[in-house]
Amino acid sequence: MDEGAPSRDHVGSLERGLAVMEILARHPEGMTLTEMAEEAGLTRAGARRFLLTLVATGYATQDARVFSLSPRLLAVARTWLGGGSLWSFAAPIMRAVATQLNEACSAAILSGHDVVYVARIPGRRILSVSLDVGTRLPAYCTSMGRMLLANLTPEELDKFLHQATIEKRTPKTITDARLLAGAIGKAKVDGFAIVDEELELGLRSIAVPIRDRSGSTVAAINVSTQSARFAVAEMEREILPALLEARQRIEDFFVV
Repeated sequence: MDEGAPSRDHVGSLERGLAVMEILARHPEGMTLTEMAEEAGLTRAGARRFLLTLVATGYATQDARVFSLSPRLLAVARTWLGGGSLWSFAAPIMRAVATQLNEACSAAILSGHDVVYVARIPGRRILSVSLDVGTRLPAYCTSMGRMLLANLTPEELDKFLHQATIEKRTPKTITDARLLAGAIGKAKVDGFAIVDEELELGLRSIAVPIRDRSGSTVAAINVSTQSARFAVAEMEREILPALLEARQRIEDFFVV
């Protein structure tokens, strides 16, 4: 048998359909049928079948002549991220951070208006907040939440700020939508987020994003500590380098 020939088990139509999804992913503004046919090397009829199948199954949307991927694909990715493959790989890296700093190291994804913990390595120092895999916390007042919200488009962030329940958890919690948008924008520019006693008095945390090969933020990791242990400036100076190194090693997962 020719080694270059496709196997009898190879489903060519599935391969072409996946290629169409990848092309749509590279064009978040959407594509017309003609544009897809040209870029995918398909006939207009073939491109139409693939696109309408994606729409029918909920993986794409159609607005007049323009087709775009739907959030359903993101939900699949989040399910995969939460399912253990990435976090089984990341756990030893996060454990090294926790051991080095004697503080907890956690990872979370965005789910609606909350962050959901998908991995957590406890620190030796006890925090009053009880956290574990599956724990949900408000995104607006947590460091990982701010980092994940920084990945949203301006329209998505505006929608979040208008729809999320934003309330004072402590006297330091930012609740003004304009100031909150500014803090999220700063996190995007800085590449990290520090939240100082906004979730709970005495609790500080610092987070960095985890990005895939396309540069999209798929998760965040953080280190949380007692305010008596690290001043804000000390967190940036002493904790951030360890988080950035861990982030780089975890992101290597996406290029293996």
